Amino acid sequence: MPVQFIYDDQTLTALLSGEIDHHSAAFLRQILDESIAKFRPSKLILDFDAVSFMDSSAVGLVMGRYRCVDAYGGAIEVLNLTPKTLRMMRLSGLQSLAVLRGKVSGGKNE
Repeated sequence: MPVQFIYDDQTLTALLSGEIDHHSAAFLRQILDESIAKFRPSKLILDFDAVSFMDSSAVGLVMGRYRCVDAYGGAIEVLNLTPKTLRMMRLSGLQSLAVLRGKVSGGKNE
């Protein structure tokens, strides 16, 4: 499965893995939306640590999940982005919707 969930203290963490492209994003949208509807977390964390490839579909994936949690006052964080993917998400303007964090190396965010 390209996503595993951890739910703890009103926070839903989605550990994403593999490739995120047009085809896989459709499946991820469905499974993420089902979990968001079930738990209604105050914070959704999308962890990209194990994502090996992503295209612009990942930007749309984050934007759509932001809309889901924002509808009831929740927030979203996107973690463990590579420098390249962090730049892509910032260029798309996602930093105004979500907290974006690069991969942690040596105890600091990149």
